Amino acid sequence: MAVKNRKRMALTGNEAYAYAMKQINPDVVAAYPITPATEIVQIFAKYVADGLVNTEFVPVESEHSAMSACVGASAAGARVMTGTASQGLALMHEILYIASSLRLPIVMAVVNRALSGPINIHCDHSDTMGSRDAGWIQVYTENANEAYHSVIMGIKIAETVNLPLMVTLDGFIISHEMEVVEVLEDQEVQEFIGEREPLYNILDVDNPITVGPLDLQDYYFEHKRQQVEAMKYAKEVINSVVEEYNKKFGTDFPAFIEPYRMEDAEYAVLAMSSAAGTMKEAVNLMREKGEKVGLVRLRVFRPFPFEELREVFKNVKAIGVMDRADSLNTMGGPVFNETKSALYDLETRPKMMGFVFGLGGRDFPMEDAIHIIERVKALKEGKKVDMVEYIGVRE
Repeated sequence: MAVKNRKRMALTGNEAYAYAMKQINPDVVAAYPITPATEIVQIFAKYVADGLVNTEFVPVESEHSAMSACVGASAAGARVMTGTASQGLALMHEILYIASSLRLPIVMAVVNRALSGPINIHCDHSDTMGSRDAGWIQVYTENANEAYHSVIMGIKIAETVNLPLMVTLDGFIISHEMEVVEVLEDQEVQEFIGEREPLYNILDVDNPITVGPLDLQDYYFEHKRQQVEAMKYAKEVINSVVEEYNKKFGTDFPAFIEPYRMEDAEYAVLAMSSAAGTMKEAVNLMREKGEKVGLVRLRVFRPFPFEELREVFKNVKAIGVMDRADSLNTMGGPVFNETKSALYDLETRPKMMGFVFGLGGRDFPMEDAIHIIERVKALKEGKKVDMVEYIGVRE
């Protein structure tokens, strides 16, 4: 997914986030620092202090206050961004629902980190999976380069459909590791995102409206249904924005899923974020041994791309679904459960099993990736396997 003839910079994931925000030059950023996302707003605050952006930076006393300030600024017509992780996202939880229900296109850079307790500062997806039903579009990136470009695309997606959007990357694994990021020119970014055209503006005194009133049995249901329709519309918008971006800048980013060696695959693994890179190498190794295994990387979790998953998996005999979070429901992780639901009506339904791995930043080595493939192969061959396996955990 290279950008043709572009400037190449050595950036960590957090630096890539901050650099994209600088080029976007939002009207307002309200944020509170939290490991491992602190650097995002720390670097951006320096851009503000150095006069490199025109952003009003609002330092607040908590993440709850940060999202509240973002809601107010966005409702007033501003282009608004923020960043957070883990407990910070959890503290925002109440306001996440308000942002989405008020149809405010706030874009948030999230660094995935395990939720306490016990206290942990390393990567898993329990934070954003805990907010999966808050009405936000969710994009999960594999590396710093994809995160950079996804933030820019995210602005246009969010402001077109009028829903908030979060772009995530794995804490420390990507946030603090340096990679090559192929960046656009500032003017190119500005021309692509354009000016924000707000759905409404609470400061428009000539056209006063009521925002966020008490909404009981009379119209609450209808307003929720409007959010549902907006999320359906988001699928169309994501497709069109990614297609436009690829065409304009010579990239080849997938919209929802990235199939890898799936053309003749008899069985496959579904993964997302940084672990997908390890799984690609594992698939290559197994292909050298003659195994017809493939990989699908899930890039967008909300809206859930069930049609795309049905199409890509329609001919495979077995699937292993990887989760870096557990729903604690005795049935595995959220990606596994939603994928099972998505494939339920297939005429020929593949066998499925789930894998929970990497909680609290537990390493995901190649031997674990190979083990997952071998277990899915056993499932394909009709051998008895557990519905959910916990990979890399001490017995």
